[in-house]
Amino acid sequence: MNSAPVLEQSVPVVETANFLGHEGSYLEDCKKVLKAFEETGCLIIRDPRVNQSHNDEVLNMMEKFFDTRSQKYYNNEPVNDIFPEYNYQVGATPEYKEKARTHCKLFENMTGGNKPLTECPPPLDAKWRYFWHIGERPKNDDLNELHPPEHIPDGFPEWPQVMNNWGELLLNCCLTVARMIAVGLGMDEETFADKMKQGAHLLAPTGSDLAKYDLNTIFAGFHYDFNFLTIHGKSRYPGLFIWLKDGTKIPVAVPDGCLLLQAGKQLEIMTGGFIKAGFHEVIYSEKTKAAMEKAKAEGKILWRISSTLFSHIRGDVTLEPQGSLATEEAKKNYPAIVTKDQVMNELRAIGLAAEEKKE
Repeated sequence: MNSAPVLEQSVPVVETANFLGHEGSYLEDCKKVLKAFEETGCLIIRDPRVNQSHNDEVLNMMEKFFDTRSQKYYNNEPVNDIFPEYNYQVGATPEYKEKARTHCKLFENMTGGNKPLTECPPPLDAKWRYFWHIGERPKNDDLNELHPPEHIPDGFPEWPQVMNNWGELLLNCCLTVARMIAVGLGMDEETFADKMKQGAHLLAPTGSDLAKYDLNTIFAGFHYDFNFLTIHGKSRYPGLFIWLKDGTKIPVAVPDGCLLLQAGKQLEIMTGGFIKAGFHEVIYSEKTKAAMEKAKAEGKILWRISSTLFSHIRGDVTLEPQGSLATEEAKKNYPAIVTKDQVMNELRAIGLAAEEKKE
């Protein structure tokens, strides 16, 4: 793996404390948030509400979950936590069910260390995932497809409390950053946050089996996220790489006590392309293997967990460029689409939902 600059050198760490209290340099912090997203598609924040112990609880629990369920799955035993009938939007998604959209033209001119490891067309991802809904559900029955019934795995009585504690913290951080983006753009503070209320927000821990696979395995192929903002806690293993706006590929190194946010497609649409959805991939790198060998010697569970949350715009909201960003060119490049339809189109494209039946 070619050497690359660490993330902190390219993206500032922005404090949310001033904004939360609307004091000090909070307007300047909003502009920093906007600049980071505009130039890199991502941001690191430090938020006083976040307790790292909640992240550790999720990582510990998900290591046990993926370790136990995968063994049953590998042995062709029934796993009662998998729901293809709900497009895998609740419960577990096993490995090799999802694959990234094809973006061959986007990276065909990338060279050396900036080129994705992902092949083109991309292979199926070797990762597992679990979806757990966070936040208030909508009363609109037409959105039920985006809000399937919740599922608590057998043998994990602590599941709801652990997932909700961490998920609600992450969602509140996303709402705060959404407000900071709006203020940075000179818009009403609630421009985006209000449209996120009752969205299909999903706490979505991913799991990668480091004992089963080896170097250069593609756990998540080169892709963008199709939601509004994606947020991650610090993982115990390296492996996440992102691409800056100028095409530079860099490894993610999240400082202790901080969170990483990435712009999704819904944010790109609503800013008319001013902020672009960030591309990234998760691979089994040399540093991943080194961390795995150390953990193995210490007798730890060898799963790489990412404690991720996908925040969304509410399903019945029309996605379209907002405010002064709604230029004729932007509206042409980003035609209006209802969020529910955008989500289903994306789920079909990555293989998690069946193709729409034609009359």
